[in-house]
Amino acid sequence: MKPRKAAITFIFITVMLDMLALGLIAPVLPKLILNFLGGNPTSAATWLGIFGTVFALMQFFFSPVLGVLSDRFGRRPVILLSNLGLGLDYIVMALSPTIGWLFLGRIISGITASSIPTAILPTSFRKKNVPALLG
Repeated sequence: MKPRKAAITFIFITVMLDMLALGLIAPVLPKLILNFLGGNPTSAATWLGIFGTVFALMQFFFSPVLGVLSDRFGRRPVILLSNLGLGLDYIVMALSPTIGWLFLGRIISGITASSIPTAILPTSFRKKNVPALLG
């Protein structure tokens, strides 16, 4: 079964949005944390490490969950839900009054960034690749 051109475009746009989100937050997050902590660079570095660790842990734990959900309900609804969560993360981070709210935004972002493997999966299993993957 050949993937439709619209599906490939949808997947490309989704992965592009996720990567764009990561590229936008990477230079902004350290300054944002520093502002929340009153300019203390030591605490800001510690919190930045915690934020990065939590983001990676959320991706690690929720990638399989989103994979199972996408098998049950279809890839498109799960990917759209992930994009909605990514937008919610931006809203939470833009309006966060404290570092706790910013932390919640990073948790949401880590969960929803797990859509990248879900989005890429349909393009990986073409008929010609399946025997090579099975051994």
